[in-house]
Amino acid sequence: MKITIHTTVKSTLNKCWDAWTTPADIMQWNAANQDWHTPSSTNDLRIGGKFTSRMEAKDGSMGFDFEGTYTNIIDYQLIEYSLGDQRTVSVVFKDNNGVVDITETFDAEGEHSAEMQRAGWQAILNNFRQYVENKTV
Repeated sequence: MKITIHTTVKSTLNKCWDAWTTPADIMQWNAANQDWHTPSSTNDLRIGGKFTSRMEAKDGSMGFDFEGTYTNIIDYQLIEYSLGDQRTVSVVFKDNNGVVDITETFDAEGEHSAEMQRAGWQAILNNFRQYVENKTV
């Protein structure tokens, strides 16, 4: 099952792309709620390159590595990657008259409900939007 989420960011395409792909920025926005954080991130943004974001509960009770391999990149437009052998993710960036529309489509995993996955991924995307819109540099 594919799940699609979306946001509109009041910013430039360059600023959105940089915040999405720069490890120091990723660590600032990549969490579904305030009880979680991303203490480390690496990103080799090229086809065949890998990324890892360590996602952890701030109290240390649980954590996991969110990692994948890039399968397609069109700078400032599209990022596609695989999560293991079965799941894929597509992120589309579109400049739309002074705002950036971001649409993310991913294969659901079997452990959690589709609603829970949609809500979690959307919360992270909302954090991204808020981070970029408030970023001053």
